[in-house]
Amino acid sequence: MNGSILFEAIIFLAGAVLCVPLAKRLGLSSVIGYLVAGMLIGPYILGFIGQEGQDILEFAEFGVVMMLFIIGLEIKPKSFWQMRRLVLGMGSIQVFGTMALTFFVLNAFGIDWSLSLTVAMAVALSSTAITLQTNKEKGLMETTYGTSSFSILLFQDIIVIVMLGVLPLLSNVSDNASNSTKSHSGHTNLLEGLPLGLQALAIVFSIALIILIGRYLIVPMLRIVAKARVRELLVASALLIVVGISFLMELVGLSPALGAFLGGVVLATSEFKHELESTLDPFKGLLLGLFFMAVGASINFVVIGDNPLLISGLVLSVILIKALVLFIVGLVFKLKIDQRLMLMVGLAQIGEFAFVLLSFAFQLNIFEREQLDIMLVVTALTMTLTPILWILNERLCLPKVGTKQSEKRPMDEIQKNHKVILVGFGHFGSTVGRFLRAHGVPTTILDVDSNRVDFLRKMGFEVFYGDASRMDLLESAGIADADYLICAIDNPDAAYGIVKKVKEKYPNVKLLVRAKNRYDAYDLHNIGIEHIYRESLDTSVKMASDVLHFMGFDREATDEQSQKFIKLDVASLQRLATTPKNGKEYIFKAKEEIAQQEKLLIEDLKVGRSSVGDKKTTI
Repeated sequence: MNGSILFEAIIFLAGAVLCVPLAKRLGLSSVIGYLVAGMLIGPYILGFIGQEGQDILEFAEFGVVMMLFIIGLEIKPKSFWQMRRLVLGMGSIQVFGTMALTFFVLNAFGIDWSLSLTVAMAVALSSTAITLQTNKEKGLMETTYGTSSFSILLFQDIIVIVMLGVLPLLSNVSDNASNSTKSHSGHTNLLEGLPLGLQALAIVFSIALIILIGRYLIVPMLRIVAKARVRELLVASALLIVVGISFLMELVGLSPALGAFLGGVVLATSEFKHELESTLDPFKGLLLGLFFMAVGASINFVVIGDNPLLISGLVLSVILIKALVLFIVGLVFKLKIDQRLMLMVGLAQIGEFAFVLLSFAFQLNIFEREQLDIMLVVTALTMTLTPILWILNERLCLPKVGTKQSEKRPMDEIQKNHKVILVGFGHFGSTVGRFLRAHGVPTTILDVDSNRVDFLRKMGFEVFYGDASRMDLLESAGIADADYLICAIDNPDAAYGIVKKVKEKYPNVKLLVRAKNRYDAYDLHNIGIEHIYRESLDTSVKMASDVLHFMGFDREATDEQSQKFIKLDVASLQRLATTPKNGKEYIFKAKEEIAQQEKLLIEDLKVGRSSVGDKKTTI
């Protein structure tokens, strides 16, 4: 029974369904829930999943590949080029600094130099899956820390290619045995045996090929698929793109995750960007959850029981060494103390690519079996401890550092409890904040990016640094005495959590909330939020109104029609909010609402309320 794929699927899904909601209820990250589920079902506790865990881990790593493809879709090529200083600068200091420090520490304890260097390379890598998933959950992707951590991870994905190429040089086995090992380990590539110059040229050619395929093959293919209007065909096409790019990268010895990221960047400016993102996101989430569970299942508690002091010492040493190097990276790039702390905690673990690196080293006879088991356990434990370290950092360290209040001013200019609190001061929030400031409305600003906080203070805003999802921070900012809370952050999940807490504890505070799209607006409406502002509604209607005006339509009349359209659409949203969004009923009702809106607007034109009616047929 235990060998059945269906049985294993039931076990993995049941573990996730039971442990992840429990972790979220306790205020913990979903990553912890997945890791604990993996430990419980693994071979060393309940024993539901046996030695097949390593195969599952290799399959689940494809979730990391999908994550980087989706992240690539969100980064325009111009923005990617602008990140080169952070990628090369931060990444190289972190990787080579960690490698050097780890190597000298191990060498000082008498460890063989080839073994020390191999371990140093593994320790230098951090977990893309855990770091980016945590950043997404906490809404940190757009912060200084989020950009910095992503830059370092991207450099690591590039340098791991070099590391895999260096490992055979550290081996004691013959070249033939080394090549045989590479073939059996799945790391063989078409460039083996070629001169280094030709290998480098082939790699550059492969990257250029991805760019050309993205622009001149994938986009036309997606247009043909879109015309077929078959949903599952689009899903298949999205999967084909990611799998195909990953396979091409493996053929030339490059990281599949790096190739997927580049493919995403190439397609970031295409019209299918959002469709690809929404199609692949469920697969990415499922595979990432499976990956975290596989990591939890791979923790060998027998090895821990046999070497408790050694493994504890290694885990602590790895975290301290990486934290020290990351602190220096933050110092060199002038990050604020809170951003440095997040960088130290967020990237202090050993990453998923270390599993590949260490297993390859074992097959090259660089490691003995016992040494490999110990390093695999240390790797899994550092990954498991990261979410716990995040919680400790958020609750014990971050509240004591960073910018927590305004700079000192004469007492009569300081107001500690403003009637308006604004959460989030990005592109959307800054427009709201500056408009209020221009009209003399004193506002307390809350933001999670301390660099942005310092900028706001220089402009004269009263600022609190921190995560607004923490009720104690809102209370220190005066939410109990406030009349209005404006939530302008761009993370829908975080915004939903904040306003839900405030609505329950402080029902008298009027909530005005930003929604990224109609579906986010539905969720907010269903918990009783009355004032919802979709970031694309007014601006898109304004754009259409401007087009009509440029074509010769009367400005006053089109503005009047625009306002009526917005009112009708808001009323429609309220009626559709409770209808399930994935069924025929929603489609039928939505069509009815759209038809009714158009009918009312056309009737206005017919009765002569605007001159647009005379020109309607020319559109």
